[in-house]
Amino acid sequence: MPAYALAQVHSVEVCPDTVEYLRRIDATLDAFGGRFLVHRGKFETIEGSWGRKGLIMIEFPDYQQAHAWYTSPAYQDILPLRTRHMTADVIIADGVPAGYRAGHRFDEH
Repeated sequence: MPAYALAQVHSVEVCPDTVEYLRRIDATLDAFGGRFLVHRGKFETIEGSWGRKGLIMIEFPDYQQAHAWYTSPAYQDILPLRTRHMTADVIIADGVPAGYRAGHRFDEH
């Protein structure tokens, strides 16, 4: 079942560190089957509040791969390049299996 690393981005300072981070992050994803699904782009907040700079979503084959990517030495090496210049809320979340229907959640009880 896929899993996702998501970041709600509040602020970004574009500087040499963030440029280097962006140039290096793709190589950290490859070993864990990660790929960008959303990388900021156009967005509209239709309910509640959201980070002014948007959403980043990276898909992984499963939760273990997503967690292993985040804690990997390769990613931890570049992480300070981002965290020194970006304010964001970051989570890892399980996806749902193919064919999932929200109403079925209560069928088991």
